[in-house]
Amino acid sequence: MRGFAFVSPTSLAEASSILANDEGEARPFAGGTGLMLMMKTGVFSPTRLVSLRETEVAHRSITVTADGGVRIGAVCSLTQIEHDPQVLACAPVIGRTMKTLANVRVRNVARIGGTLAHGDPHMDMPPVLASLRAHVVTSGAAAREVAIEDLYAGYYETVLQPGELITAVVVPGQAGWRSVYLKCTTRSADDWPALGVAVSLRIESGVVADARVVISAACEKLTRVAEAEALLKGASADLANFTKAGEAAAAVVETVEDARGSAAYKSELVKVYVRRALSQASEGTV
Repeated sequence: MRGFAFVSPTSLAEASSILANDEGEARPFAGGTGLMLMMKTGVFSPTRLVSLRETEVAHRSITVTADGGVRIGAVCSLTQIEHDPQVLACAPVIGRTMKTLANVRVRNVARIGGTLAHGDPHMDMPPVLASLRAHVVTSGAAAREVAIEDLYAGYYETVLQPGELITAVVVPGQAGWRSVYLKCTTRSADDWPALGVAVSLRIESGVVADARVVISAACEKLTRVAEAEALLKGASADLANFTKAGEAAAAVVETVEDARGSAAYKSELVKVYVRRALSQASEGTV
């Protein structure tokens, strides 16, 4: 790993300015859990790291929104989010997911903004947040809101522009929704997944009124499966329809081969895990 400078701006505006004018040689640094690994392997070789640790206090807080959702500052640690009562009251699936997201040491250091901006399709939080209809708020030349499923352009690629930083993640109120995240790992439960499946259902009188089905890890980028969602909407919330949704997802999601399994194997995982996740969501209350 080659040498680099380390700077600590005191505002996101200052950090954005440095990053926008450094011609790709600088990288933002929050927790650094993913970035440092990639620097050690030579994937990234920035000449400057721009720390976000000293940015405004507002970006470290978690607040309840008017609709009962939560606004999570981008420099909140994963541990802070895992144990925050406001987050757990809004979306318990986030707390459950954190239990097998890497380990305590990583969660203590990693920040939610960096987790999302990193672009690694094996991350657990992006599919969960996408299934919850969450979006990020950014700062830079033009502040904007980006739905989680629209944030990713490809393998380790996001739609964020030079100097554009995530300032917050907003999860809308989840009243009436039931959400589940399942992942299949080839080793320990907290390992990188071969497949991640996040689903959210809104069921009324035994019928699926709305649905979100999101796949990660088995494909090059986080993928929302509109075909499975369309099949579920208006259908009875039963095993037969959940099986059809799993088959529909497996038919359209472009899985990729890697050390965790072949593309064909992962397609079978998609079929099974979508069905399981939907079944669990239909039986639960959150």
